[in-house]
Amino acid sequence: MRTDLFDFDLPRDRIALRPVSPRDAARLLVIRPGLPFEDRRVRELPDLLRPGDRLVLNDTKVIPARLSGRVLKGAEPKIEATLHRRLDGSRWSAFLKSAKKVARGDVIRFGEEGKVCFLGQLDATVTDKGEGGEATLAFAFHGPVLDQAIEERGDMPLPPYIAARRAPDERDRSDYQTVFARGEGSVAAPTAALHFTEALLANLREHGIGLTFVTLHVGAGTFLPVKAEDTERHRLHPEWGSLSTAAAQALNETRSRGGRIVAAGTTSLRLIESACDERGVLQPFCGETALFITPGYEFRAVDALMTNFHLPRSTLFMLVAAFSGLEVMKRAYAHAIETGYRFYSYGDACLLFRAA
Repeated sequence: MRTDLFDFDLPRDRIALRPVSPRDAARLLVIRPGLPFEDRRVRELPDLLRPGDRLVLNDTKVIPARLSGRVLKGAEPKIEATLHRRLDGSRWSAFLKSAKKVARGDVIRFGEEGKVCFLGQLDATVTDKGEGGEATLAFAFHGPVLDQAIEERGDMPLPPYIAARRAPDERDRSDYQTVFARGEGSVAAPTAALHFTEALLANLREHGIGLTFVTLHVGAGTFLPVKAEDTERHRLHPEWGSLSTAAAQALNETRSRGGRIVAAGTTSLRLIESACDERGVLQPFCGETALFITPGYEFRAVDALMTNFHLPRSTLFMLVAAFSGLEVMKRAYAHAIETGYRFYSYGDACLLFRAA
Protein backbone atom coordinates (compact mmCIF):
# COMPACT_ATOMS: atom_id res chain seq x y z
CA MET A 1 0.00 0.00 0.00
CA ARG A 2 1.06 3.61 -0.52
CA THR A 3 2.62 5.08 2.60
CA ASP A 4 0.92 8.44 2.08
CA LEU A 5 -2.47 6.79 2.69
CA PHE A 6 -1.52 6.71 6.38
CA ASP A 7 -0.83 10.44 6.66
CA PHE A 8 -2.88 12.91 8.69
CA ASP A 9 -2.47 16.38 10.18
CA LEU A 10 -1.93 16.76 13.91
CA PRO A 11 -1.75 20.12 15.72
CA ARG A 12 1.45 20.38 17.74
CA ASP A 13 -0.44 21.23 20.93
CA ARG A 14 -2.06 17.77 20.91
CA ILE A 15 1.30 16.09 21.65
CA ALA A 16 1.55 15.28 25.38
CA LEU A 17 4.84 16.24 27.03
CA ARG A 18 3.90 14.74 30.42
CA PRO A 19 1.45 12.00 31.41
CA VAL A 20 -1.69 12.66 33.42
CA SER A 21 -1.81 11.73 37.10
CA PRO A 22 -2.98 9.29 38.19
CA ARG A 23 -2.09 7.15 35.21
CA ASP A 24 -5.54 5.59 34.83
CA ALA A 25 -7.18 9.03 34.59
CA ALA A 26 -6.16 9.17 30.92
CA ARG A 27 -8.98 9.35 28.39
CA LEU A 28 -9.95 6.23 26.46
CA LEU A 29 -11.65 6.33 23.06
CA VAL A 30 -13.65 3.13 22.53
CA ILE A 31 -13.99 2.04 18.91
CA ARG A 32 -16.46 -0.77 18.14
CA PRO A 33 -17.38 -2.01 14.65
CA GLY A 34 -20.39 -0.14 13.29
CA LEU A 35 -21.06 1.79 16.52
CA PRO A 36 -20.51 5.43 17.53
CA PHE A 37 -17.25 6.26 19.31
CA GLU A 38 -17.37 6.30 23.13
CA ASP A 39 -15.37 8.79 25.20
CA ARG A 40 -14.36 7.01 28.42
CA ARG A 41 -11.46 6.84 30.91
CA VAL A 42 -8.81 4.14 31.29
CA ARG A 43 -10.01 3.45 34.84
CA GLU A 44 -13.31 2.25 33.30
CA LEU A 45 -11.56 -0.59 31.43
CA PRO A 46 -12.94 -3.35 33.73
CA ASP A 47 -16.49 -2.30 32.75
CA LEU A 48 -15.62 -2.30 29.04
CA LEU A 49 -14.36 -5.89 29.09
CA ARG A 50 -16.18 -9.09 30.06
CA PRO A 51 -15.49 -11.64 32.81
CA GLY A 52 -13.48 -14.40 31.19
CA ASP A 53 -11.52 -12.04 28.94
CA ARG A 54 -7.73 -12.02 29.33
CA LEU A 55 -5.53 -8.92 29.12
CA VAL A 56 -1.98 -9.31 27.81
CA LEU A 57 0.62 -6.89 29.23
CA ASN A 58 4.26 -6.34 28.26
CA ASP A 59 6.47 -6.43 31.38
CA THR A 60 9.67 -5.23 29.72
CA LYS A 61 11.73 -2.61 31.57
CA VAL A 62 13.11 0.50 29.85
CA ILE A 63 16.80 1.23 30.34
CA PRO A 64 18.26 4.78 30.22
CA ALA A 65 19.51 4.08 26.72
CA ARG A 66 20.29 7.59 25.46
CA LEU A 67 23.99 8.39 25.88
CA SER A 68 25.84 11.63 25.14
CA GLY A 69 29.57 11.69 24.49
CA ARG A 70 32.37 12.77 22.22
CA VAL A 71 34.52 11.11 19.59
CA LEU A 72 38.15 10.82 20.70
CA LYS A 73 39.72 12.25 17.57
CA GLY A 74 40.53 15.65 16.10
CA ALA A 75 38.14 18.30 17.39
CA GLU A 76 36.31 15.61 19.42
CA PRO A 77 32.86 16.16 17.91
CA LYS A 78 29.88 15.57 20.19
CA ILE A 79 27.77 12.52 19.51
CA GLU A 80 24.49 11.13 20.82
CA ALA A 81 23.73 7.41 20.76
CA THR A 82 20.45 5.63 21.42
CA LEU A 83 21.02 1.96 22.19
CA HIS A 84 18.34 -0.20 20.65
CA ARG A 85 19.43 -3.85 20.57
CA ARG A 86 21.85 -5.79 22.75
CA LEU A 87 24.04 -8.09 20.68
CA ASP A 88 26.03 -9.71 23.49
CA GLY A 89 27.58 -8.87 26.87
CA SER A 90 29.56 -5.90 25.60
CA ARG A 91 28.10 -4.95 22.20
CA TRP A 92 25.00 -2.94 21.36
CA SER A 93 23.44 -1.86 18.11
CA ALA A 94 22.70 1.89 18.34
CA PHE A 95 21.38 4.80 16.35
CA LEU A 96 23.89 7.66 16.22
CA LYS A 97 22.89 11.28 15.86
CA SER A 98 25.41 13.07 13.57
CA ALA A 99 26.59 9.64 12.47
CA LYS A 100 28.63 11.16 9.60
CA LYS A 101 31.12 12.44 12.17
CA VAL A 102 31.97 8.85 13.15
CA ALA A 103 33.92 6.20 11.27
CA ARG A 104 34.62 2.53 11.91
CA GLY A 105 37.34 2.16 14.51
CA ASP A 106 36.54 5.48 16.27
CA VAL A 107 36.24 5.51 20.05
CA ILE A 108 33.37 7.38 21.67
CA ARG A 109 33.62 8.41 25.32
CA PHE A 110 30.23 8.69 27.03
CA GLY A 111 29.70 10.88 30.08
CA GLU A 112 32.15 11.69 32.83
CA GLU A 113 33.36 9.59 35.74
CA GLY A 114 30.65 7.29 37.08
CA LYS A 115 29.24 7.31 40.58
CA VAL A 116 31.25 4.18 41.36
CA CYS A 117 34.91 5.03 40.97
CA PHE A 118 36.06 1.67 39.63
CA LEU A 119 33.93 2.07 36.53
CA GLY A 120 36.18 4.78 35.12
CA GLN A 121 35.33 6.16 31.69
CA LEU A 122 32.66 4.54 29.53
CA ASP A 123 34.28 4.08 26.12
CA ALA A 124 32.89 2.30 23.08
CA THR A 125 34.52 1.45 19.76
CA VAL A 126 32.51 1.76 16.57
CA THR A 127 33.00 -1.66 14.97
CA ASP A 128 30.44 -1.36 12.17
CA LYS A 129 28.17 1.18 10.50
CA GLY A 130 24.90 0.59 8.71
CA GLU A 131 22.16 2.64 7.09
CA GLY A 132 20.09 5.33 8.77
CA GLY A 133 22.70 6.18 11.41
CA GLU A 134 22.83 2.65 12.80
CA ALA A 135 26.16 1.45 14.21
CA THR A 136 27.58 -1.35 16.34
CA LEU A 137 29.25 -0.21 19.57
CA ALA A 138 31.70 -2.46 21.42
CA PHE A 139 31.99 -1.19 25.00
CA ALA A 140 35.05 -1.52 27.20
CA PHE A 141 32.86 -2.97 29.97
CA HIS A 142 30.93 -6.21 29.95
CA GLY A 143 27.77 -7.64 31.50
CA PRO A 144 26.46 -6.20 34.80
CA VAL A 145 29.30 -3.66 35.00
CA LEU A 146 28.30 -2.27 31.60
CA ASP A 147 24.64 -2.20 32.66
CA GLN A 148 25.57 -0.17 35.74
CA ALA A 149 27.65 2.26 33.71
CA ILE A 150 24.76 2.82 31.28
CA GLU A 151 22.34 3.26 34.19
CA GLU A 152 24.56 5.97 35.70
CA ARG A 153 25.26 7.93 32.52
CA GLY A 154 22.18 7.38 30.39
CA ASP A 155 18.95 9.34 30.05
CA MET A 156 15.54 7.82 29.48
CA PRO A 157 15.09 7.52 25.71
CA LEU A 158 12.11 9.80 25.26
CA PRO A 159 10.58 9.71 21.78
CA PRO A 160 11.94 12.33 19.36
CA TYR A 161 8.68 14.30 19.36
CA ILE A 162 9.07 14.86 23.14
CA ALA A 163 12.87 15.07 23.32
CA ALA A 164 12.86 17.84 20.68
CA ARG A 165 10.77 20.04 23.00
CA ARG A 166 12.26 19.29 26.42
CA ALA A 167 15.17 17.37 27.95
CA PRO A 168 14.55 14.12 29.86
CA ASP A 169 14.68 14.52 33.63
CA GLU A 170 14.50 12.44 36.81
CA ARG A 171 10.71 12.36 36.70
CA ASP A 172 10.85 10.48 33.40
CA ARG A 173 12.65 7.61 35.12
CA SER A 174 9.34 6.70 36.76
CA ASP A 175 6.85 8.20 34.27
CA TYR A 176 8.36 6.32 31.31
CA GLN A 177 8.19 2.94 33.09
CA THR A 178 5.23 0.65 33.73
CA VAL A 179 4.30 -0.28 37.30
CA PHE A 180 4.99 -3.96 36.52
CA ALA A 181 8.28 -3.57 34.60
CA ARG A 182 10.64 -6.51 35.28
CA GLY A 183 13.30 -7.61 32.81
CA GLU A 184 15.54 -4.82 31.51
CA GLY A 185 16.01 -4.54 27.78
CA SER A 186 13.70 -1.97 26.17
CA VAL A 187 14.80 1.39 24.83
CA ALA A 188 11.21 2.56 24.40
CA ALA A 189 8.25 2.07 26.69
CA PRO A 190 5.25 -0.12 25.86
CA THR A 191 3.19 3.03 26.10
CA ALA A 192 -0.35 1.62 26.42
CA ALA A 193 0.85 -0.20 29.54
CA LEU A 194 1.95 3.11 31.11
CA HIS A 195 -1.73 3.80 31.94
CA PHE A 196 -2.07 0.92 34.39
CA THR A 197 -1.98 1.37 38.16
CA GLU A 198 -1.94 -1.27 40.89
CA ALA A 199 -5.53 -0.30 41.72
CA LEU A 200 -6.64 -0.80 38.10
CA LEU A 201 -4.92 -4.19 37.89
CA ALA A 202 -6.66 -5.27 41.10
CA ASN A 203 -10.02 -4.05 39.77
CA LEU A 204 -9.56 -6.02 36.56
CA ARG A 205 -8.91 -9.19 38.55
CA GLU A 206 -11.98 -8.52 40.73
CA HIS A 207 -14.09 -8.30 37.56
CA GLY A 208 -12.93 -11.75 36.47
CA ILE A 209 -10.53 -10.52 33.80
CA GLY A 210 -7.31 -12.53 33.64
CA LEU A 211 -3.88 -10.95 33.35
CA THR A 212 -1.03 -12.50 31.39
CA PHE A 213 2.44 -10.97 31.25
CA VAL A 214 4.70 -11.36 28.23
CA THR A 215 7.99 -9.72 27.31
CA LEU A 216 8.95 -7.84 24.18
CA HIS A 217 12.02 -5.60 24.41
CA VAL A 218 11.02 -2.56 22.39
CA GLY A 219 13.69 -1.10 20.10
CA ALA A 220 14.22 2.49 19.02
CA GLY A 221 13.22 1.44 15.52
CA THR A 222 9.62 1.83 16.66
CA PHE A 223 10.08 5.61 16.24
CA LEU A 224 11.63 5.48 12.77
CA PRO A 225 9.42 6.91 10.02
CA VAL A 226 8.47 4.82 7.03
CA LYS A 227 10.49 6.47 4.26
CA ALA A 228 9.58 4.04 1.49
CA GLU A 229 6.76 5.15 -0.80
CA ASP A 230 5.20 1.69 -0.54
CA THR A 231 4.78 -0.22 2.74
CA GLU A 232 6.06 -3.44 1.15
CA ARG A 233 9.54 -1.94 0.93
CA HIS A 234 9.78 -1.11 4.65
CA ARG A 235 11.41 -3.53 7.10
CA LEU A 236 11.13 -3.47 10.89
CA HIS A 237 14.17 -3.90 13.12
CA PRO A 238 13.93 -7.24 14.94
CA GLU A 239 13.03 -7.19 18.63
CA TRP A 240 13.47 -9.96 21.20
CA GLY A 241 10.43 -11.40 22.91
CA SER A 242 9.29 -14.25 25.11
CA LEU A 243 5.96 -15.99 25.67
CA SER A 244 6.16 -18.70 28.34
CA THR A 245 4.50 -22.10 28.17
CA ALA A 246 2.20 -21.12 31.05
CA ALA A 247 1.23 -17.86 29.31
CA ALA A 248 0.47 -19.62 26.02
CA GLN A 249 -1.65 -22.19 27.86
CA ALA A 250 -3.61 -19.50 29.72
CA LEU A 251 -4.35 -17.66 26.47
CA ASN A 252 -5.42 -20.85 24.66
CA GLU A 253 -7.72 -21.79 27.55
CA THR A 254 -9.28 -18.31 27.45
CA ARG A 255 -10.13 -18.74 23.78
CA SER A 256 -11.47 -22.27 24.29
CA ARG A 257 -13.87 -20.97 27.00
CA GLY A 258 -15.15 -18.18 24.75
CA GLY A 259 -13.15 -15.37 26.34
CA ARG A 260 -11.42 -12.66 24.35
CA ILE A 261 -7.70 -11.94 24.19
CA VAL A 262 -7.10 -8.23 24.72
CA ALA A 263 -3.62 -6.91 23.93
CA ALA A 264 -2.46 -3.92 25.99
CA GLY A 265 -0.28 -2.29 23.35
CA THR A 266 0.99 -3.05 19.89
CA THR A 267 4.10 -4.74 21.35
CA SER A 268 1.98 -7.34 23.16
CA LEU A 269 -0.09 -7.82 20.01
CA ARG A 270 2.89 -8.33 17.71
CA LEU A 271 4.46 -10.84 20.09
CA ILE A 272 1.43 -13.07 20.51
CA GLU A 273 0.58 -12.86 16.81
CA SER A 274 4.18 -13.99 16.16
CA ALA A 275 3.64 -16.94 18.52
CA CYS A 276 0.34 -18.04 16.94
CA ASP A 277 0.14 -20.89 14.44
CA GLU A 278 -2.19 -21.17 11.42
CA ARG A 279 -4.90 -22.77 13.59
CA GLY A 280 -4.96 -19.83 15.97
CA VAL A 281 -3.19 -21.75 18.75
CA LEU A 282 -0.55 -19.95 20.81
CA GLN A 283 2.80 -21.70 21.14
CA PRO A 284 5.64 -20.85 23.56
CA PHE A 285 7.97 -18.33 21.94
CA CYS A 286 11.49 -17.14 22.67
CA GLY A 287 13.41 -15.24 20.03
CA GLU A 288 13.23 -12.28 17.68
CA THR A 289 10.26 -10.97 15.76
CA ALA A 290 10.07 -8.36 13.03
CA LEU A 291 6.37 -8.80 12.29
CA PHE A 292 5.15 -5.81 10.27
CA ILE A 293 1.34 -5.60 10.23
CA THR A 294 -0.45 -3.59 7.54
CA PRO A 295 -4.04 -3.68 6.21
CA GLY A 296 -4.79 -7.10 4.79
CA TYR A 297 -3.11 -8.95 7.66
CA GLU A 298 -5.27 -11.74 9.09
CA PHE A 299 -5.26 -11.56 12.89
CA ARG A 300 -5.23 -14.99 14.49
CA ALA A 301 -4.90 -14.37 18.22
CA VAL A 302 -6.03 -10.90 19.31
CA ASP A 303 -9.68 -9.85 19.64
CA ALA A 304 -9.26 -6.36 21.10
CA LEU A 305 -6.41 -3.86 21.36
CA MET A 306 -5.72 -1.03 23.77
CA THR A 307 -3.16 1.38 22.37
CA ASN A 308 -2.10 5.03 22.38
CA PHE A 309 -2.52 7.45 19.47
CA HIS A 310 0.33 7.09 16.98
CA LEU A 311 2.42 9.09 14.54
CA PRO A 312 1.20 9.63 10.97
CA ARG A 313 2.87 7.35 8.41
CA SER A 314 4.17 5.14 11.24
CA THR A 315 4.17 1.34 11.39
CA LEU A 316 1.98 1.60 14.51
CA PHE A 317 -0.73 3.61 12.77
CA MET A 318 -0.58 1.05 9.95
CA LEU A 319 -1.14 -1.69 12.53
CA VAL A 320 -4.27 -0.09 14.02
CA ALA A 321 -5.54 0.57 10.49
CA ALA A 322 -5.13 -3.15 9.81
CA PHE A 323 -7.00 -3.97 13.03
CA SER A 324 -10.01 -1.66 12.67
CA GLY A 325 -9.87 -0.32 9.12
CA LEU A 326 -8.03 2.69 7.72
CA GLU A 327 -11.09 4.90 7.24
CA VAL A 328 -12.40 4.04 10.71
CA MET A 329 -9.09 4.98 12.31
CA LYS A 330 -8.83 8.22 10.34
CA ARG A 331 -12.29 9.19 11.60
CA ALA A 332 -11.34 8.13 15.13
CA TYR A 333 -8.18 10.23 15.05
CA ALA A 334 -10.12 13.21 13.68
CA HIS A 335 -12.58 12.82 16.56
CA ALA A 336 -9.71 12.60 19.05
CA ILE A 337 -8.08 15.76 17.68
CA GLU A 338 -11.37 17.68 17.66
CA THR A 339 -12.28 16.68 21.23
CA GLY A 340 -8.88 17.34 22.80
CA TYR A 341 -7.33 13.91 23.26
CA ARG A 342 -3.60 13.94 24.06
CA PHE A 343 -1.38 12.08 21.57
CA TYR A 344 1.64 9.76 21.57
CA SER A 345 3.65 8.12 24.34
CA TYR A 346 2.48 10.28 27.27
CA GLY A 347 -0.98 10.79 25.81
CA ASP A 348 -4.38 9.14 25.98
CA ALA A 349 -5.44 5.75 24.63
CA CYS A 350 -8.04 4.00 22.53
CA LEU A 351 -9.66 0.57 22.84
CA LEU A 352 -10.32 -1.20 19.54
CA PHE A 353 -12.65 -4.17 19.10
CA ARG A 354 -12.52 -6.36 16.00
CA ALA A 355 -15.65 -7.42 14.22
CA ALA A 356 -16.94 -10.80 15.44
